[in-house]
Amino acid sequence: MPRTFNPEDTSSVKRSKVGVWDLYEDVGGKFTKIPMLANLETLWESLDCLPYVWRMFKDIAGIQGCLTYLGVYIVLEIGLSLLPALGVWYSGQLLQVVEIAVEKRTVDKEFLIRIAVGRCLTVFSIRLFTYVQEHVQVPLNMRIKRYYALRTFWAMARLDVPTFEDDVVQQQLQQSVSHSTRTSIAWDVVSTFLKIGSSAMRLIAQVTVLAGVLSEQRDASLLLLLTFAHLFVEWLGNYHAMLQRSGVWAATTENQHFVTSEGLKRTVSSTAYRKDIVAMGLREHLWHQFKKRAERLGDKVTDFWEEYFQKRRQQTMFIQFLQDPLGELPRIVFCLRAVQYPASIPMSLTSLQLITSTVQSFSSSLFELVQKSSRVAEKLQAVRKLYDVSAVPNKVEDGHLPFPEKQHTLTPGFEIEFRKVSFRYPGNEAWALDNVSFKLEEGHLCVIVGDNGSGKSTILKLLSRLYDPTEGQILVNGMDIRTLKLADLRRAMSVLFQDYSLFPLTIGENIGFGDPVNAYDIDRIREAARLGGAEEFVDKMPDGFDSYLERPVNDIYSNLPAGTSKLFGRPVSHSKIRKLSGKRAGRGLAEGKNALSGGQMQRVALSRVFMRSLVAPEPAVGLLLFDEPSASLDPQAEHELFERLRELRGSKTMIFSTHRFGKLTRSADVIIYILNGVIQETGTHESLLKREHSEYAKIWNLQAQAYL
Repeated sequence: MPRTFNPEDTSSVKRSKVGVWDLYEDVGGKFTKIPMLANLETLWESLDCLPYVWRMFKDIAGIQGCLTYLGVYIVLEIGLSLLPALGVWYSGQLLQVVEIAVEKRTVDKEFLIRIAVGRCLTVFSIRLFTYVQEHVQVPLNMRIKRYYALRTFWAMARLDVPTFEDDVVQQQLQQSVSHSTRTSIAWDVVSTFLKIGSSAMRLIAQVTVLAGVLSEQRDASLLLLLTFAHLFVEWLGNYHAMLQRSGVWAATTENQHFVTSEGLKRTVSSTAYRKDIVAMGLREHLWHQFKKRAERLGDKVTDFWEEYFQKRRQQTMFIQFLQDPLGELPRIVFCLRAVQYPASIPMSLTSLQLITSTVQSFSSSLFELVQKSSRVAEKLQAVRKLYDVSAVPNKVEDGHLPFPEKQHTLTPGFEIEFRKVSFRYPGNEAWALDNVSFKLEEGHLCVIVGDNGSGKSTILKLLSRLYDPTEGQILVNGMDIRTLKLADLRRAMSVLFQDYSLFPLTIGENIGFGDPVNAYDIDRIREAARLGGAEEFVDKMPDGFDSYLERPVNDIYSNLPAGTSKLFGRPVSHSKIRKLSGKRAGRGLAEGKNALSGGQMQRVALSRVFMRSLVAPEPAVGLLLFDEPSASLDPQAEHELFERLRELRGSKTMIFSTHRFGKLTRSADVIIYILNGVIQETGTHESLLKREHSEYAKIWNLQAQAYL
């Protein structure tokens, strides 16, 4: 059974104070202090991710040009791994020149020149290889990034509503896309593996060459041992700090003064509460409350990480005291030998310099190897998540029957039937629909009326198969809706939901996407906008149909004069200036928003529906679904909309939900009055008005004066 972490378990959890925080650390694990054991255990648990890594490498190899770039990159990486060892060898040859000069008082100038040139060429080659590798990395990284960006985009776009809303799926999506914009997860993994291999190769080559060069030098072995001892103690201190940070622990605070002061800071810093603060006159009250908490806290450290790292530094103080003297021991040995053997000073000094420079390079390689190796398991898991997100099954299963069999069958509209349909939303115990049954003939105009939350929108969402019924059956033209191909079904209907969304794209694209085949046909877009009532105000906007509702990419600026109110024709927000790396240069964002009223935004959404259903050159749509399409429209605009819908509907089946009764209600073939997910009454307008104790008639009489 896996171990658990319980802060109340005093036998395995140690409690200590960190400022105003209570720190609970797991000390119950017997092997938690064994270096790298936790990393090895995690790596062992991640071995099942290796098939995904192999799949990733095969996918990368299949990307056009990547195999060539990757081959060049690997060759350069191998070269950069071996060249430092070659530099050590040349340094050893220079040491040999010094030794001969001391003993024989002669210098082989030709040999010295060759060694010097070789050393310079090695340094130049390292710089050249690094330069070329950086330039090879850019197209390699971008091609891999583009490939996986397309893959991730499709993985998100293909998800249906209940699957996308699932918390577990949302977490998977965030983990797969939350990565640096400069690299991709795949390239990060590839470069990590290459760096691990090159670091190990560089370490082995440097140690081998250095040992050979110094094998016959006096005190070289002792100097090398002492230098590596200093390196080991330094690594031990760093690993101890890393171990403390990566251990199992948790922290909390019960200091009410600190908790309240943080809440007060959030209150005054968030725009969400500004109106209430001003309207209720809370400014001085909040100030005095915050001041009182600050005085109660006094000098107590409230920043957890500041106090935490100070505590950890104190715990590693002994290692730090030991580290500094060890760093001086090689110099002390050199000085003692210099006194004992004055003639060997040049040799000892050269050996010391060679060892010091090589060990410094060795140290950086070692730390890089340890750091990269400690993250291997994390990288393996990242690759698996990258591929798993593409395999998330949709909860709404696709059907197998084409719909319709022939395009002309859409002309008379759909026949719709609900048979004892009940539905509740995921995670909600209340029924949104309860035992709903009704039938609509081809070409019928159905108006569903009821209060907000009565289930009107849910009926439309089930018809468009955003969700499937919890119980019961929905038939379209006599066929179970679950058996129809989703793409065909949705292509044959047009929907406007009450909670519609406008994309962060241009107004033209928002309308044009209603008919993807003709998404950029400006004539059709303009006609759809006219029908939806958006053409007039769109034409008045600075960029017309190319205007963005909200520009998805903000402008960036630095150190603009305070009087600059616009940039590139867009308002400048001086409140969003950021510091750049501690320098005085600032960076801000020029907001790209066009403020539209609720009615104007609804007209854009309506235009998108017209683009899909009424502008198409052929009868591509047989069912129109409108969910409160006039909620944000004034009475005149509502009247004009209803007239357009009646005239342009033709013989299509249309279902229209509303809580406001009017002309469309009077001309409906079927009216469904629904309350709390249950159908109360069905019939025509006239029949419902004549029905005794009719709730529909009661509401109609209350609203009639506004529509007659």
